[in-house]
Amino acid sequence: MKKMDSKDLKQKIWTADDDKEHPDSAMEWWALEAFFKTDKLDKYFSFKADFTEWYTKKPKGEGSLFKITLYDPVKDKTYFQDLRDEFNRLKSSKDIFDVHFQESYIKGAYPNYEMYFNDKKNKIGVKLIYKAESHPHWIAQEITNGWLPLGLGCYRYGFIPKGKITGSMKYDGKKYKIQGFGYFEHIWGEFTYHKLIENIKGMKKSINVYLKFFRNWKKNIKIKIPQKIILSNDNNPFGYDWLWSVLDNGWSIFYGNIMVWLMQGPVAGPLILTKDGINYEEFYKANFKYNKIRYVKDYNFSYPSEIKLIAEKNNKKIHFKCKMTADPREYIKRFDEGKYWKGLLLCEAPGIIEGFYEDEKGKTKLKGICRIEPQRQISILGHNKLIITFLKPPKGVGITFDLYSHFLNKNVFIHLQLTPRLKFKFKTKKLTQKL
Repeated sequence: MKKMDSKDLKQKIWTADDDKEHPDSAMEWWALEAFFKTDKLDKYFSFKADFTEWYTKKPKGEGSLFKITLYDPVKDKTYFQDLRDEFNRLKSSKDIFDVHFQESYIKGAYPNYEMYFNDKKNKIGVKLIYKAESHPHWIAQEITNGWLPLGLGCYRYGFIPKGKITGSMKYDGKKYKIQGFGYFEHIWGEFTYHKLIENIKGMKKSINVYLKFFRNWKKNIKIKIPQKIILSNDNNPFGYDWLWSVLDNGWSIFYGNIMVWLMQGPVAGPLILTKDGINYEEFYKANFKYNKIRYVKDYNFSYPSEIKLIAEKNNKKIHFKCKMTADPREYIKRFDEGKYWKGLLLCEAPGIIEGFYEDEKGKTKLKGICRIEPQRQISILGHNKLIITFLKPPKGVGITFDLYSHFLNKNVFIHLQLTPRLKFKFKTKKLTQKL
């Protein structure tokens, strides 16, 4: 069998049609995440810009959205602009990849893209050339070739984890040359965050994708009774934890965990590592833990600001923690008709990553910068957390339920022990603090 070279591989997994608009999709977006320095400052600005469009048949409607975020490390200040058009999709070309929202645009073809992002509110303009230094990759490429489920819908998720950025930025009344690196992604499919259980069109495909993930999860996760399970309705399956990092040694890491109510434990999504931008390692035998969480009082929910991850695959192991290094920007999209959910909230911040990678060659230290983005559907019930603790032999047999409910405004504690002697405790008390 002929060995596939890098050029053949790129052409096989990412074509011009994968860059361009998919007009039949219910939702689609393109996004750039980046770190860059200016010719005047030797510190990394953190940057994100994305274009989104949507289409619904019942009720019939379409619209688009452009968001831009810039974090200045010197001022320790975040600038943000959110522009919406509730009646029109993005302007795009049928023949080439070229999407616009007013003056802002992304165009080109892999591996070279031209981009311009205009923030009128804060008088910021960023014009850049993005040259990919890694091959595109589909999330869960080994399992579903990029397809992921959401509610009854399904979407395809492709990304380029590392590219060189050059260009200019108008900022603070001056013009700067910029240079750095970035991540680029494209997502489309039959899904919506507003009606997660009413998207029947993509249900058949979605069920098939769920089954593939379940089979993979069953193969990689050893089922056993843990010492403790921590559940929260903040971490419902319609949210996720997201991470992109470029390490000092040139490697890149992507992490996406679809929430299944757990606050720690097995990861329901991939952790993807590439060392050279051509070959990718997908880790599915992984566990996460929140070292630190933030509580958002206005919306009564929590999300992580520091995450610990441990993943294994064959004789390889990756172990690291990532933490936010600035106050996150919290973007809320309220739902007008929210029977179960108040809205969608995206939290984003620059961060650092530290840890190690180990294989048969030895241990490699990991250190770099990252962007961390938890996304959550905010429940009308507020923040509620349940801690289940198991007493196991030889110490005995028993179970404890410790519920902290903002909806009930109570802490409910139940303990049942069967051996070595029978015990039962039940008590409730009013919550004195909200987390």
